[in-house]
Amino acid sequence: MSNFLHVSVSCIESIIDAPATLSKPNRRWHLAFATIYYSRAFHSLLNKKNKKTSKLPLSTPSFVVLNVEPHLAFSYIDHKSLTEVVKKKNLDQLREFGGVAGVADALKTDAKNGIHGDIEDIARRQKAFGSNTYPRPPAKRFFYFVLEAFKDLTILILLACATLSLGFGIKEHGLKEGWYDGGSIYVAVFLVISVSAVSNFRQNRQFEKLSKVSNNIKVEVVRDGHRQQISIFEIVVGDVVCLKIGDQVAADGLFLHGHSLQVDESSMTGESDHVEVNSHHNPFLFSGTKVADGYGQMLVTSVGMDTTWGEMMSTISRDLNEQTPLQARLNKLTSSIGKVGLAVAFLVLVVLVVRYFTGNTEDENGNQEFNGGKTKANDIVNAMVRIIAAAVTIVVVAIPEGLPLAVTLTLAYSMKRMMADQAMVRKLSACETMGSATTICTDKTAASGSEIEISGSPTEKAILSWAVLELDMDMEVIKQYYAILHVEAFNSEKKRSGVLMRKKADNTIHVHWKGAAEMILAMCSSYYDASGSIKNLDDGERMTFEHIIQGMAASSLRCIAFAHIQIPEEEQEISEGMQKLKEDSLTLIGLVGIKDPCRQGVRKAVEDCQYAGVNVKMITGDNVFTARAIATECGILRPDQDMNGEAVVEGEVFRNYTPEERMEKVGKIRVMARSSPFDKLLMVQCLKQKGHVVAVTGDGTNDAPALKEADIGLSMGIQGTEVAKESSDIIILDDNFASVATVLKWGRCVYNNIQKFIQFQLTVNVAALVINFVAAVSAGEVPLTAVQLLWVNLIMDTLGALALATEQPTKELMEKPPVGRTEPLISNIMWRNLLAQALYQIAILLTLQFKGESLFGVSEKVNDTLIFNTFVLCQVFNEFNARKLEKKNVFKGLHKNKLFLGIIGITIILQVVMVEFLKKFANTERLNWGQWGACIGIAAASWPIGWVVKCIPVSEKPFLSYLKW
Repeated sequence: MSNFLHVSVSCIESIIDAPATLSKPNRRWHLAFATIYYSRAFHSLLNKKNKKTSKLPLSTPSFVVLNVEPHLAFSYIDHKSLTEVVKKKNLDQLREFGGVAGVADALKTDAKNGIHGDIEDIARRQKAFGSNTYPRPPAKRFFYFVLEAFKDLTILILLACATLSLGFGIKEHGLKEGWYDGGSIYVAVFLVISVSAVSNFRQNRQFEKLSKVSNNIKVEVVRDGHRQQISIFEIVVGDVVCLKIGDQVAADGLFLHGHSLQVDESSMTGESDHVEVNSHHNPFLFSGTKVADGYGQMLVTSVGMDTTWGEMMSTISRDLNEQTPLQARLNKLTSSIGKVGLAVAFLVLVVLVVRYFTGNTEDENGNQEFNGGKTKANDIVNAMVRIIAAAVTIVVVAIPEGLPLAVTLTLAYSMKRMMADQAMVRKLSACETMGSATTICTDKTAASGSEIEISGSPTEKAILSWAVLELDMDMEVIKQYYAILHVEAFNSEKKRSGVLMRKKADNTIHVHWKGAAEMILAMCSSYYDASGSIKNLDDGERMTFEHIIQGMAASSLRCIAFAHIQIPEEEQEISEGMQKLKEDSLTLIGLVGIKDPCRQGVRKAVEDCQYAGVNVKMITGDNVFTARAIATECGILRPDQDMNGEAVVEGEVFRNYTPEERMEKVGKIRVMARSSPFDKLLMVQCLKQKGHVVAVTGDGTNDAPALKEADIGLSMGIQGTEVAKESSDIIILDDNFASVATVLKWGRCVYNNIQKFIQFQLTVNVAALVINFVAAVSAGEVPLTAVQLLWVNLIMDTLGALALATEQPTKELMEKPPVGRTEPLISNIMWRNLLAQALYQIAILLTLQFKGESLFGVSEKVNDTLIFNTFVLCQVFNEFNARKLEKKNVFKGLHKNKLFLGIIGITIILQVVMVEFLKKFANTERLNWGQWGACIGIAAASWPIGWVVKCIPVSEKPFLSYLKW
């Protein structure tokens, strides 16, 4: 027993493997753990002795097994308290933890090299502190979209019609045959709701997937001494995360080291002022905030649901059912057409009632139906039921159920295809708005590119790779010679960055600057000559350097200057305490020209946009000469274009114009050099005021205001900061301007496809409405039953929407000017096409209605079937006409759209089934080969009619300029 209890402190330490390198608090924790463990072991043995009355063993094993849970490795730090310390910014309590260094030690993190980062280490940390994810609100189920579809006014009107039709049908024909009309409307409603709900459900799922992709931000961390990119979801407590301008802070944490770090906490606090983060006064960083300036490294203390951002985001459900402007316009159009239908139906109802009660209608035997007091009440009720049914049929045919569906299908299809073409749509309305774009304001990033493996900004990558690969500079060795005291990070306002550092060898302090050449040159009073001697920078030498800078810029080189000054001993203490670096009397070290090569395909893409009537403007921070050279190389500026000096301006000049001058000159500007973020925003606002639909590309944090202000914000997926991506509508995944031109083409395709479908749909509606109205008023009955009309209006429209919505972009789309913001949805060309086809169909079908029986020598039932069959086949042939609104050759590219051909085939098969096999349900009679041939021949005439009609010119003024859809 005495052997068991005699445990030395050194033995305890060896058992639990407490390294001597641990800090005093951690060594004390290890000893405390051992003491508690052995107390429990001793207590357990005493209990066993009392129970079994057996003697304690005289000898004990030479080792003790400790079953320590993985998370117990971090038990000596109260994570809940640490989380609260960071959330409440409690500096006093942080000091009790031993400061940032004490927290890092407790989390087993090396402040310089990070965590080990092996699989076991990550798993241990995730088990102890959780993962950097948060539960999202459950996705909307299919039933939700079914209920949403039921709320549509069109559906509610159809349901009311179905109920009336079902009741009247059963009243007149009995249950066995009376349910056909009403039942078919119910089936139609079911199909509309099903297709709409499935489409919206799939679109919602697609958005959920895109949301996961866009939320999966790449973050730079230090693990095992190496910098590496990982997913934001893989960050664990204890990670050292690198932060730079534009980054989103990935978790809650503490500032380790860095310079001039300022954070935008507006997403958390609503305060727009940037908060400075440093070691002394405010080392706290919060998930979801954005880095506004400077750079640094942070120690992660809380992840996922332990962060304020995680708690907030888990309760927010993004509304994926946004209604795009085009959908809103189409809903208005559908509503207007529905109102016209209701008015016509009411008119028919009044006319038929008047005809009946004035004795102008006859029954099947040729007798007058209404004969004053002699007519039975039951006969009057049946007649009224028939009349109301005819009016209901007209309402059914007037409502274009397929229109909203066509938009949904088109947008969903184009969004999927745009993803394959390197464009990720964040906002659905951007798909269609891009088709109306009249101006694209791009920065240089989308037009040029460089590929270097050294980390840093693109400029730093280029300079460092040149120094390492060409000048054999050893960066690691040089870094050992100096201690960095303060850094002024680069931003687009200053266009320069500086560093204050101490040379370790002689303890001297130096300031180094790099940045835009003309700005650095203005800060210099001397320069190093080729031999390394310092020479005075007089006016003559300054002029020489300015010519060199301009020469480089004219060769489309971005000119960077380096300058330096050693701080005198008497000023050293002041400089070390100052936050502002010395900016005058510098010595110019040298000039470097960086080539931003024009990406392959950019010039062609710019030409395509210009050919399509879209102005491309370049807004850059480079000087005038570089900007002009790059713009000329990319085709944005023609060599002879800037003769009068209005095509290229500097940001400051543009800023200082009066509002009237800006509005006058903004249209002529092609390049804006030396621009600030405010200048870019100002240009976008001016263009919008002039009625332009503006698309803006950007990659930096400074681009966010312009991206938000623009009609379509396009951010860069590779070089773009998280702030820029958050502010944009579409992310260009490959950072290439050629993809911007592709997005423009897809935008026009969406708009064009919807116009094609509107033309096709309205031809059906106009023809059916007029035929039924004329027939009802003149003959007292409608030739097309509710079942037949719903087949035409629903199945044809649903399939037609699918066929026309999946047409791919063509070269012709880029040959027309943009449609602009105020263009009517139904253009004069569409009115010309649809009225010609509708008039032809009305003429043919009314001829068949009044003369068909005598012309074909058939019964009334067969004649009604001929009318129905001809009407449907007219729509099949007209679907081909709808493929091209202006071009005469409607078959061009048909072989590429297999879906279109498949849908035409399915439609014809279903029509054959309706006519030949669903005799009772569809109220049809079988047709012979001759009759089928006649129907096909009449319908096929719509092709030559379409060709001839497209030769007729139309005026520019909108046909219905007084109506605003």
